[in-house]
Amino acid sequence: MTDRDKEIDNLHITGYEELPAPGALKDELGLRGSALDTVKNGHRDVKGILDRKDTRLIAIVGPCSIHNPEEALEYARRLKPLADELANEIVILMRVYFEKPRTSIGWEGLIYDPHLDGSHRIDHGLRIGRQLMLDIIDVGLPIAIEALDLISPQYLQDLVSWTAIGARTTESPTHRKLASGISSAIGFKNNIDGALMVAVNAIRSASANNSFISVTEEGKVAVFRTEGNPHCHVILRGGKSPNYDKESVASCEGDLRKAGLIENIMIDCSHGNSRKDAANQALVLDDVAKQLLDGNRSIIGFMLESNLEEGNQPIPDDLDEIKYGISVTDACISWETTEVLLRKFAATIAPALESRSA
Repeated sequence: MTDRDKEIDNLHITGYEELPAPGALKDELGLRGSALDTVKNGHRDVKGILDRKDTRLIAIVGPCSIHNPEEALEYARRLKPLADELANEIVILMRVYFEKPRTSIGWEGLIYDPHLDGSHRIDHGLRIGRQLMLDIIDVGLPIAIEALDLISPQYLQDLVSWTAIGARTTESPTHRKLASGISSAIGFKNNIDGALMVAVNAIRSASANNSFISVTEEGKVAVFRTEGNPHCHVILRGGKSPNYDKESVASCEGDLRKAGLIENIMIDCSHGNSRKDAANQALVLDDVAKQLLDGNRSIIGFMLESNLEEGNQPIPDDLDEIKYGISVTDACISWETTEVLLRKFAATIAPALESRSA
C-alpha cells in the first residue's frame, strides 16, 4: 500500500481479528437430534399462530439480555416445566438476547463483549452464545432473539424460532432486507417515539423480494436474494406513551388493514408500555387478557422481561461484585412473579381461545 493509500483507506481502523466461517462454527457446535425437533416445532407453532391455524398466544419470556450463561441456563430449566404446564394456552419461547442496541454508549451484549470488560472478544461471544443456545434448546425450549448485527445471524439463526427487529432498527433498510431472508417469523417494533407506520412499512418491505450483501457458510462475501418473509408482524412497545390499550390496538389494526397486511399484533409489556417500570408489566398483561376476553383476535402474543431476581444493576469495575440472577440492562420482574403472571394469564384467557379460530 502506498503512503497516499494509508491516508484514505481504513484510516481509523486499529486492527482486526478473523472470525471462523459460519459453517465452521456450526460444524463445531451442531444442531442435532431432539434439539433440532425443538427448533422445528418452535417454527411450526409460531407460524401456525400467525396463520390463524392455532388459537394459542405466543409468549416471549426471559431476561432483557443474557450476560451470564450459567444464570440463563438455570432460568431455562425453571421455564421449561412452566411452558409444558401452560402449553394448551400459550407457546412460550425463551428470550435469549445477545445484542443490545444503544442510543449512545453502554454494554453491547454477550456477542460483542462476552467478558463484560470492554475487550470485545466477538470470537468468544459467538462461540459462548451458540453453545448456550444449544444448551437451552436441549432443555426443550425454543428460542427468540433480536437481530441487530447483519452478519451474526449466519452464525446463530439456525437455532432460532422467532426473531425481533428492534425499535432502533425497524426503520433500517438493511435490517428489512435481512428480515426478508430470515427463516423464522419476524416481529417489527414501532420506533422509540411510538410511530407505528415505520413497523407497517417494514413488514411490507420484508415481505417482498430483496437482495442484500452478507457472508456465505464458507465466509465468502456474496449477494443473497430473497423471496420475502411471509410471517412478519407488528410489536407494539410503546413510545412517548403506552400503546397496548384497546384504542391503540384498534388503530394498529386499521393501519395494517389499509396496507393490505394481516392484522397480527404482539404486545411488548416492557419498554414504553411499562413506562420503564418492570412492575407495570403485570398491568399491561392484565389489559391484554381483558382485550382477549372481550373478543380481540388481532393480538397474537406478548413479550415479558423476566429474570431469576427482580430489578437491575450496573456492571461494576470489579466483576466479582455482580449479583447473581439480576439484569445488567433493563430491570426485570422476578421468576416468582413470572410464574404467577403466566399462570394467571393462561387461566384467564382459556375461555376465549376457542372463539379465536379463523
